[in-house]
Amino acid sequence: QVQLVESGGGLVQPGGSLRLSCAASGRIFSINTMAWYRQAPGNEREFVAHITGTGFTKYADAVKGRFTISGDNAKNVVYLQMNRLKPEDTGVYYCIRSQEGTDYWGQGTQVTVSS
Repeated sequence: QVQLVESGGGLVQPGGSLRLSCAASGRIFSINTMAWYRQAPGNEREFVAHITGTGFTKYADAVKGRFTISGDNAKNVVYLQMNRLKPEDTGVYYCIRSQEGTDYWGQGTQVTVSS
């Protein structure tokens, strides 16, 4: 089993920044992908970004150039630096770790972008 704990969400004004963290523990394997998804009220969950164990990254078009995903393999932590936040970035952000054919989800952290 893998446990994921997210932190760093909160309320921020448009144009502001937040950094989310996701710490993984338990049965950790080096070959993995970690990702962030988000879900706004009334919307389906959507992909935000992912990073592989070798450092390859991919972003949703809506966040390209504003968000940066990074990881610390030694600490099993993944980060999501979110800059120039917009109201439409509001939602619950979930961390996912994929390894050995299984996806593990965190409990989510709320991000609210509002003036």
